[in-house]
Amino acid sequence: MTIEEQYIDGLYEQDSVLERIRQATTAAGMPDIAIADGYGRLLTMLVEMNGVSKALEIGALGGYSGVCIARGLKQGGSLTCLELLPHYAEVAERNVAEAGFADMIQYIVGDAKLSLQQLVERKERYQFFFIDADKEGYPLYLDYALQLAEPGALIVADNILLRGRTVNEQKQGPAVQAVRSFNKQIAADPRLQSTILPGYDGLAIARVKQQS
Repeated sequence: MTIEEQYIDGLYEQDSVLERIRQATTAAGMPDIAIADGYGRLLTMLVEMNGVSKALEIGALGGYSGVCIARGLKQGGSLTCLELLPHYAEVAERNVAEAGFADMIQYIVGDAKLSLQQLVERKERYQFFFIDADKEGYPLYLDYALQLAEPGALIVADNILLRGRTVNEQKQGPAVQAVRSFNKQIAADPRLQSTILPGYDGLAIARVKQQS
C-alpha cells in the first residue's frame, strides 16, 4: 500500500463489521485478498447512486465485497454470488448473515462459467456486476456480464494491475495476458463507457451504454 493510500484510509474510521469479516476470513484459512477498503466504499456508493436492485458478484471469498454491495442495494434488492469453492461460500454466507444481509444474498457454488451460462439461459438481467475471481476467466466473465446486463448497468472488476505484473512486459503468463485482454476490451468496446483507476491494485469501472 502506498503512502497516499495509507493516508486516505487513515481518514476513515475502521468499519467494525468489515474488519470482523477480514478476521473471520483469515481465521478460516483463506487468503486476505478482499477488495481494498477504499474500493469497498466505492462499491457501496456506485450501487446506491445507480439505484441497483439486482446485482451479481463473481468470486465471493469471505463476503467482504458482498456486504459492501448489499449495503448500497435498494430496499428489497438482491445479490447473487458465484463462488467455486464450497468452503469459501460457507464462510461468506456465515459472515454476511452476521452482518445482517442473509436475506439479500444468494450463493451459487460451482464453476462460474457454467453458472453464468445457466443465468443467460434463464434470461436473468442485472444492473451491477463485480468481478473478483480467477484472472484467466476475466475476458469470458466480461462477455457474460454484457449478455446479462440491463442497459446502463455497471461492471466493476478488481485487481486489474496484478501487483504490477500487468504493466511488466517480461510477464507473459496466462493470467497476465487475460487481464491485459480484459483491460483492452474495457477501454475499447463501443458498448461500454469506462475508466480504470490505478490505486491499490487497480479497479476497472464500465457502464453499459443505453441502446440507441
